Amino acid sequence: MRKRLPLAVILSLVFWALTACKSSDTSVDFDAILAAQGIDPARATFLIVRLETDQRWSHNEARTDRRYVAASTSKIPHTFIALESGYVAGPQTLFKWDGKERWSKGWNQDQTFAQAYARSAVWVFQQITLALGPETMAEGLKMFEYGNQDIGGPADITTYWLTGPLKISAREQVQFLTKLHNETFPLSPKTYLAGKDIMKAGRDDGRFAKTGWYYSDEEPDIGWYVGWHKVEGAAKPETYVFAFNMDMDDRDKDPPKRMAVVNAAISALGVTTEQK
Repeated sequence: MRKRLPLAVILSLVFWALTACKSSDTSVDFDAILAAQGIDPARATFLIVRLETDQRWSHNEARTDRRYVAASTSKIPHTFIALESGYVAGPQTLFKWDGKERWSKGWNQDQTFAQAYARSAVWVFQQITLALGPETMAEGLKMFEYGNQDIGGPADITTYWLTGPLKISAREQVQFLTKLHNETFPLSPKTYLAGKDIMKAGRDDGRFAKTGWYYSDEEPDIGWYVGWHKVEGAAKPETYVFAFNMDMDDRDKDPPKRMAVVNAAISALGVTTEQK
């Protein structure tokens, strides 16, 4: 008589089979994509999740869980906190330039909130965090479960996302963005509508995203690009949430590679990434 498998073994096999069904049916050669941009594959990580099927593609798993300073990717949660608090009414809220010359020419002028997001105008978001204060910002990041949720002390209120202590991993970025896309956080419909409009950053395709750049004189700079890409008008909706980070050694040549790598990876999945 043939012995029956123990129930625990059967359940394990079923779990394995279900997990395997979620694995990707399309391979992405991340090494080739990174090499084409002159990036050492060992110094970058990538995670993509197709929300509708929970299919996942990743590169350099060990680094996927390593936290780095959030830099300007934090402008995503900051945007939604500012909108929900009422400090910012919407994308067209105007911030008057203080007349101080800063390194980016695009910052040295009045900004709508949407323009400040697209241009990564640090002074606008520093004005927001300073006005809202440590308690509101800390509560907002805790609600979003955003990375280590650490904003430091009162003296760090305008720098905690630029130099730390706020840090987040690529996997945590994807978890946060998935919930944001699915609107599972306790935010108003108005906030979601305005925030997602700002995240499009002037694009006319399905990209909702933000770059980030952590500057350091003691360790390699870290470049980020996170967000989601939604295929509009498809018979079966497709939404790809992604998080990419890389070491950057060349401050002139490396920054454009962040978006180029993401575009190439998503294109490898058969998704058009060009703006209409």
